[in-house]
Amino acid sequence: MSIFARAGHAVLNAVLPARCMACGVTVDANGALCAQCWRGIRFLAEPACACCGFPFDYAVPERTLCAACTRRAPAFDRARAVFAYDDASRGLVLAFKHADRIHDGPAFGRWLARTGAALVADADLIVPVPLHRWRLFHRRYNQAGLLAQALGREADKKVSVDLLVRHRRTRTQGRMSRSARIRNIRGAFKLRDGRRDAVGGARILLIDDVLTTGATAEECTRVLKRAGASAVDVLTLARVVRPRV
Repeated sequence: MSIFARAGHAVLNAVLPARCMACGVTVDANGALCAQCWRGIRFLAEPACACCGFPFDYAVPERTLCAACTRRAPAFDRARAVFAYDDASRGLVLAFKHADRIHDGPAFGRWLARTGAALVADADLIVPVPLHRWRLFHRRYNQAGLLAQALGREADKKVSVDLLVRHRRTRTQGRMSRSARIRNIRGAFKLRDGRRDAVGGARILLIDDVLTTGATAEECTRVLKRAGASAVDVLTLARVVRPRV
């Protein structure tokens, strides 16, 4: 960074000091959390299910699957998330998703790149989960698209924000059970016309903000694999972590 750029940053920080992404207190740099908020976020790492990334509380052998993936393998190949979706992280996600906090995108892109390093390295193409055109019109941006673009810039990977189309409008899934989500999302996605060549033989990295039951990620995966994708991995900012029996 040049002396002029450093001076510019110093002036900007003096006028508009960097704020914690979660609580808004002053921090040292943009795109950061304060110490208290950082401690509150449950960042996810190994040990975890080799397939869906469900976190284990104890060390396990490599390639161990959780009980859910043992009973029924997901349509996608691997899934990982940066942090658990809970009371500590919910505000961070919802502010990005609904409150125009799009300036947090670059920081989230860095977090995704670190957490999903193995998935990113294997990916031929990064693809976001799409919004239906009317929801996009009202919201004005697709949060998954912003995450995908931020990750693509961070990892120097090709991104296709319009490869998938959500051609059927679906109900909001916030309070739905897994079975209700599956019914709601079935047949909602398709590959954009004329884009099959971009998918054939490719390993796709699918991006979304939150992984809840996995119904949306699996439906997108089926569309991509039917179009010829060799594999589909899923990387999200957050995931719901419920006890599994």
